[in-house]
Amino acid sequence: MTRLLVVQPDHDDPLGRLGEWLTAAGAELDVVRPYEGPVPDSLDGYRGLVVLGGAMGPLDDADHPWLADVRRLLSHAVSRRVPVLAICLGAQLLAAATGGQVRRNPLGPELGMGLVAKRDVAGEDPLFADLPWTPDVLQFHFDEVVLLPPTSVLLASSPKCANQAFRVGEHAYGLQFHIETTPEVVLRWAAGYSGEAGGGLPRSLDPDRLAAGHEDIQEVWQPFAERFVRLAAGELTIHRSLPLV
Repeated sequence: MTRLLVVQPDHDDPLGRLGEWLTAAGAELDVVRPYEGPVPDSLDGYRGLVVLGGAMGPLDDADHPWLADVRRLLSHAVSRRVPVLAICLGAQLLAAATGGQVRRNPLGPELGMGLVAKRDVAGEDPLFADLPWTPDVLQFHFDEVVLLPPTSVLLASSPKCANQAFRVGEHAYGLQFHIETTPEVVLRWAAGYSGEAGGGLPRSLDPDRLAAGHEDIQEVWQPFAERFVRLAAGELTIHRSLPLV
C-alpha cells in the first residue's frame, strides 16, 4: 500500500470520490482535519500529500491559524520531493507556500461545470499527458493564483483564470478546480451562495448538468488519480527533460 497523508481544511469539502479512486489504486489514506487537530510537522512515513479545498482564503490565518501549518507542510513536501496533489484552496496554499501570489479574481467567481485547456508542456507531464486537451472540471472558487511560484510550470488555463493547473518542481501539482466532488456536495455549496450583485446561480450549477458533468469528470480524472498513486509509489518515470523552472 502507498501511504498518503490527506489534509481536509473544511468539513464541507471531503475526499468524496477522489478517496475511492486513490484507495482503489492502492493507496492507504490518513485524513487530518486541521480544524479538529494538529497538522503533522513532517511527512515521515508518507509517500504523498493531498490537500483539499475550503471556503477560507489561503492567507486567512487570523481566523484559521492552522493554515500556516498547512503551508509549511506543503513547502516541506516540495523540498523533500514528496508528490503533492493540491485542490482549489490546496492549490492556492501550495502557490503561497512556494513563492506565488493569490488574490480575489477581479473577473468574479468561477462556478459550476466547465472546461480547462491544457498547455503544450502538459503533453509531456507524467500525470497530464494522457488527459484530453480540454478536460471537464468542476469550478467553485473566488480567489485565483495570480502569480505562479518561480519553480513552477503552467499546465492548464481557462479564459477567466489563467493558472488552472500547475506543477511546482518535479511532482507537486496544484489544481484550481475540483475533481473530488459529487453533485450533492456542489448543490450544498450552491445553496449557501447568494450571488454577487444579485447575479444568482449560473446555469452551470443546474442539477442535471452537474450529474452529467460528474460522470465526465470520473471518466477523465479517475485515471489521473491512479497515476498520482503510481507517482507516489515510485512507479512512474519522471522525464528529466521536463521544464522545472
